[in-house]
Amino acid sequence: MMRTIHLLYKRIPNRVLERDDEVVADLGDVIVARSRFSGMLAPLRVNGVEVIKNGYTMIYFAFVGENYDILKVYDEEGNFRGLYIDVLAYTRREGNIIEMLDLFLDIFVFPNGETFLLDEDELEMALNYGLIDKETFDFAYSIARSILEKLKRGEFPPEVIWRY
Repeated sequence: MMRTIHLLYKRIPNRVLERDDEVVADLGDVIVARSRFSGMLAPLRVNGVEVIKNGYTMIYFAFVGENYDILKVYDEEGNFRGLYIDVLAYTRREGNIIEMLDLFLDIFVFPNGETFLLDEDELEMALNYGLIDKETFDFAYSIARSILEKLKRGEFPPEVIWRY
């Protein structure tokens, strides 16, 4: 029988995405799972290139205790499209449930290593509308900056993601 993990993906102010995904590997503090993109209103374009759309597959990596997750994105033909990294307030695990709180900012890394910071406007809006405080705003940027710097130095992503 296929083992699943229950994902609780929260977005401020009160959106919750819940789904059960197929577990590829359970390494305790790192959960590797497989899922498919669905319900997107429009494909995600980065720098003019369509990188994610409904029907694409993701292998995602949840890192317990870390402030990011990583999605390896594949198109319908199984071609690797890049890495999608969510900046998170937290990643918690309780048994078979993983809970994450999204902090708006995302990073996309093309297979050639070209990197883009996404959704700065969403973070800005959340601050302007009082959905987050300045501390959370700064925290999101500090996480994103640290990931971008580690990417430049070749210290990110963690090696585990190339094993699956």
